[in-house]
Amino acid sequence: MALNSSMVPLGTAAPDFSLPDLDGALRSLSDFEATALLVAFTCNHCPYVRHIEHAFGAFSAGQADLDVVAVCANDAENYPDDAPAGLAEQAARAQWTFPYLVDESQAVARAYNAACTPDFFLYGPDRKLAYRGAFDGSTPGNGVPVTGEYLASAIEQVRKGEPVPLPHYPSTGCGIKWRA
Repeated sequence: MALNSSMVPLGTAAPDFSLPDLDGALRSLSDFEATALLVAFTCNHCPYVRHIEHAFGAFSAGQADLDVVAVCANDAENYPDDAPAGLAEQAARAQWTFPYLVDESQAVARAYNAACTPDFFLYGPDRKLAYRGAFDGSTPGNGVPVTGEYLASAIEQVRKGEPVPLPHYPSTGCGIKWRA
């Protein structure tokens, strides 16, 4: 069932985290020092993520002064495609060069108030939330091209030190697969 992102209040501080990447190395919020930080809650099995994954990889690789980190919080026991091996396959398939973290406890997803995959949270240099919402207006089957335009515009505003104008459109995707 498709859900929309929760639209966390702008200005909210980025919650700290310490999560393993796909190689087992711990990554924390303080490891990311670029002007802008994008925290993307994603997974391997969701058709909404798969719809944008190649464009998201190319988009992320082309961004200067932006740190990107993906986080998968799905219950990998019940969704085995979202276990680390599946995430590694996805990163290779989509040419993701940014860290992909595993939130096995789901505590980080809860701290960010992530609701769906994909769910994007963009922070400025002060690590306050500047944008949350959709990559662009495209979803599987709606015929809108995948461009990343909403996120690109938000990143440009953050680089200029300006607020991201409203409205912000919620991301739509598969609900995070919470453990019982």
